Amino acid sequence: MPDRLRERADLLDYVERFSEILIASGVQRMSARVFSYILADDAASYTAAELADGLDVSLAAISGAVRELTTMGLLFKGRRPGTRADVYQLNEDDIWGSIILERSPLIERYKSLALEGMDTLPPGPGRDRLEQTAEFMQFWLDEVQGMGERWTARLRARRAAQDHGDGSEA
Repeated sequence: MPDRLRERADLLDYVERFSEILIASGVQRMSARVFSYILADDAASYTAAELADGLDVSLAAISGAVRELTTMGLLFKGRRPGTRADVYQLNEDDIWGSIILERSPLIERYKSLALEGMDTLPPGPGRDRLEQTAEFMQFWLDEVQGMGERWTARLRARRAAQDHGDGSEA
């Protein structure tokens, strides 16, 4: 098999393997495949047609997937300069930080709703579970703030090392 075909087969095999972990965490199969493809392939951005061609699926399948991924904040939608084509891309500067660390508003909502339930329900096991939920969500919010600060510092150090050409990573 020619090198280019082998590389493509390896890429698609990896996409399938990486998508399995996303599927296990609740992401729809096609959305998981699209995200994994964009993560592992080399282009900076993709049109829906490029994604369909790359994954050998229909444009309709891509349409639903990119809609879900942009709604989830996993992809960003933009335009290629000089064209009317929508393109999809990751936050190249901070792929996982932008995905994981920006979940704080959702966690705040969990916490608020748990606190509301505690105010509404009488003492008992259900109310106790809501109290634990609110406590955990506050713990998560406290921890993620520090994690975000440490992650930002790590990215800065990594970029500084790359800018100085030493290739080391923090």
